[in-house]
Amino acid sequence: MEKQELIRMLNKDLADEHAAIIRYLVHSYLEGEDTPLGAKLLSRSREEMWHMHWLGMIIGALGSEPVMVPAAYPFDPANRKTIFRSYVAYEEKLIPHYQSEAEKVEDPHIKRVLLREAWESAVHAEKFQKMHDKLAPADAEGLPGEDNELPAPFVETLQRLVEAKYNQMLQSLRDAWVLQKDGLAAWRIMDFSYTKMKQLAHMAEEVAENGFEPRLAAGGMIQHADIGKALQSALEGVQQTRSQHQAIKDDPEAEKHGGLMTNLTLAINQETYESEEIEDWLKK
Repeated sequence: MEKQELIRMLNKDLADEHAAIIRYLVHSYLEGEDTPLGAKLLSRSREEMWHMHWLGMIIGALGSEPVMVPAAYPFDPANRKTIFRSYVAYEEKLIPHYQSEAEKVEDPHIKRVLLREAWESAVHAEKFQKMHDKLAPADAEGLPGEDNELPAPFVETLQRLVEAKYNQMLQSLRDAWVLQKDGLAAWRIMDFSYTKMKQLAHMAEEVAENGFEPRLAAGGMIQHADIGKALQSALEGVQQTRSQHQAIKDDPEAEKHGGLMTNLTLAINQETYESEEIEDWLKK
């Protein structure tokens, strides 16, 4: 297989795995991460993150740009039963897809990754089928999510922060994959992507608990070719979202929600730490 054809194939796979992450994450937030269904969905989304990461690392190592926009995830939103049927179908379709791709490549590492994604997709399909079969009748016919208790402008403020943290996280992943030749510096960027993911989750859960789907819309990535510029951009991004977190914390509406206030304080402290760390790296 020609290199460019391989990259196109892997980027399509990357977009499909990204779509699965978003679908299972959003569903997890709507169910509530502390519920049995929500916890299982969160676990599946994390496994899909590994799949996306392996593909992104390969694409970056091949000297190419990973596509950071998710593909469409086809699912029937009528009720939980139809949603889980869609999940089973999606994962089952990936099994022969990845097996077929593995037969086309010669590189042993890429072949192993594709085959692993095939058999892990089979496990996901089996687990989603079990979740579907165990749904109580009332749950099966219902939908995840609760009634909104927050003012619309405040929900929109949270949504803007969800979107910002999501894109910040994607940029961190992109930079770590593409700039992996820079070693430790790239992995430091990757390390902070995990914190951004948790900060995203805290705001997304608040949105989902009020019946809204968190707005995870991917924007354009800055295609940094230099680690210094990537770090400078990361610094500016974290300073911006720290200001957003602070503004929400100062909103009288936030003061009515103790858990939200705790998470906002945590995020502000984390972002202060990140800013200081990045500033030191840039000096060196």
